[in-house]
Amino acid sequence: MSEGNGAAGPGETKKLYTACLILIGNELLSGRIQDANLAFLGRELNELGIRLAEARVISDDEATIVDAVNTTRARYDYVFTSGGIGPTHDDITTDSVASAFDLKVEQNSEAVKMLLQHYREEDLNEARLRMARIPLGATLLENPLSKAPGFRIENVFVMAGVPRIFQAKFHSFKHMLVGGKPVRSHAISAFITESILAADLTTIQERHPEVEIGSYIFVRAGKAGVSLVLRHPEESSIQVAADEVREMLRNHGVEPMDDEGKHASC
Repeated sequence: MSEGNGAAGPGETKKLYTACLILIGNELLSGRIQDANLAFLGRELNELGIRLAEARVISDDEATIVDAVNTTRARYDYVFTSGGIGPTHDDITTDSVASAFDLKVEQNSEAVKMLLQHYREEDLNEARLRMARIPLGATLLENPLSKAPGFRIENVFVMAGVPRIFQAKFHSFKHMLVGGKPVRSHAISAFITESILAADLTTIQERHPEVEIGSYIFVRAGKAGVSLVLRHPEESSIQVAADEVREMLRNHGVEPMDDEGKHASC
């Protein structure tokens, strides 16, 4: 995992910290459960100066999980998994992640102590003890709610899929994550179609390759329009490109608006 605080010295290039979320579960692919962790993680990582660059939804299949973990942990600074570490037979994420790192899985005594903070000893049956099975050498991740821990191996953080538990676990360790400057965004909207703006927008993007410019259609009060979202860690860089976007829109005969639908300032 990358080290440092994201700051760059004279003549150095600022590092872009990236992450991937692997959502694991047949129930997600079948549509029986709708994911809520992707939006949460994207927002939280952005505030830490880490860009969530990829998300994958995969099945409860060991070979698939192993391949996803090994591919993404080599590509990104951080990998987060969601789902598959519960007490039932189909919760295979722990064993699969251990296989990705070629590690054995054993009952972890500290994890058992954590579970005993939530369950009475007589209620800590074989199924619940499955949640104390941890790959050897992994670091436990605290679970302030149900106490069943997640774990970390190198740059891979393994967490439960239940949104409130996923969020609680993330908040318990996010201070450990190293990032850069948070990415700022500014949205400019107008009642015009994307196709009319495409060529001019491409030109603006080429002049400002460091600023991410996204185009998103919308309908308000029956009228179609487009929202242009500019993203970059530096507000000054956003504003330079935003001024050109406003000028472009006015040249097409429409008035730019800010996020709330009011006219944008010059």
